[in-house]
Amino acid sequence: MRWEPEVPRWRQVYAVLSERIAEGVYPPGSRLPSGLAICDEFGISPVTAKRVLTELRAAGLAEMQVGIGTFVTELPQPPSA
Repeated sequence: MRWEPEVPRWRQVYAVLSERIAEGVYPPGSRLPSGLAICDEFGISPVTAKRVLTELRAAGLAEMQVGIGTFVTELPQPPSA
């Protein structure tokens, strides 16, 4: 991944993972990569990976199940007109 120096790395990784969720790479109910897997894929620290997962949960894109992992939430459907 090519890093943008003026943007925090956690925001850049967050953008990649949230885009993957939106595109269905990680569909609702699927497990997201662990913090360690995120560290390995993006070459970031465990603290940064934890921040990414925390922000995904804060945005309502993921939920953590203690001892199991972090999973993609059901995305709200746009209202039909």
